[in-house]
Amino acid sequence: MSMQRRGFLAGGVALLASPALAQGGFPARPVRVIIPFAPGGGTDNLARLIEPHVNRALGQNLVIETRPGAGGVIGSEAVMRAEPDGHTVLMTDASFSIIPGLYPRLPFDVLRDFAPISLLATGSSVLLVHPSLPVRSVQELIALAKARPGELSYASGGNGTGPHLAAELVKIQAGIDLTHVPYRGTGPATNDVVAGHVKLMFNGISAAKPHVDAGRLVALAVTGDVRNRALPDVPTFDEQGLPGIEAASNWGVLAPVRTPDAVLRVLESAFTAGVTEPAIAARLEYLGFTPAGADGATYGRRLATDVERWTRVIRTAGVRMD
Repeated sequence: MSMQRRGFLAGGVALLASPALAQGGFPARPVRVIIPFAPGGGTDNLARLIEPHVNRALGQNLVIETRPGAGGVIGSEAVMRAEPDGHTVLMTDASFSIIPGLYPRLPFDVLRDFAPISLLATGSSVLLVHPSLPVRSVQELIALAKARPGELSYASGGNGTGPHLAAELVKIQAGIDLTHVPYRGTGPATNDVVAGHVKLMFNGISAAKPHVDAGRLVALAVTGDVRNRALPDVPTFDEQGLPGIEAASNWGVLAPVRTPDAVLRVLESAFTAGVTEPAIAARLEYLGFTPAGADGATYGRRLATDVERWTRVIRTAGVRMD
């Protein structure tokens, strides 16, 4: 989205959100934001960071509700079944594009049963190794893995999580064999990699940065087309001769599919204003996020691309849920 367009959206929020102009006086009451994950995670933190600015833009408060379970399925289904009036929305992350490949009998279709509102932010992932592992580049890791097939292990927060699938994508693209060690959450996985019990893992940059800065972990590469501002000295996979590692996360907002267009536009404007507010955008960049503030159509295209990619990776890697 262009800066001119962003400025127009931000400047027009007050008018769009006016009860006299928005369809049916929307919003007529607080807007419930369901997050399908446990409290304290990246999505929850993002929601609370932008909450005051979205509140001002809407003229109503957000009510943030975490509803975890089944990899995000429970909370997502609750939004899908909600009244399509804009007063209940879903804020989710990249797992929303992963679950179709993991759960063939989902109670909803992520591309057909939801109306994308806004792509709020994106975030690169980083490949981390314990300092004791004698590699300092992607090519050195590939060479070591080929010399010791199956001996190197990588940690993740569980089967089917983003870090798990990012590592499987590296295995596919590089033609190497690594052993997966799943944990019940990214926190325990990170602790064991820091302790050296497992030698490598993928993680989000915001979570990894303190360990990298302190020298507890070594960052080998970041996903995406360009280096991340939070870790500017860490090269991308492309720079190191391993293209195709597109494993960036993303955070967005969706509504039930039959929500009126006029209501979607009000929500899009408010959430866009919240995430592109200069102080918030600067804070997000410091934490390793890239503020997007993109419209619903852009988010919808991103979801379709990601669903296709992760379903292919899941099938190729033979990922199964326990």
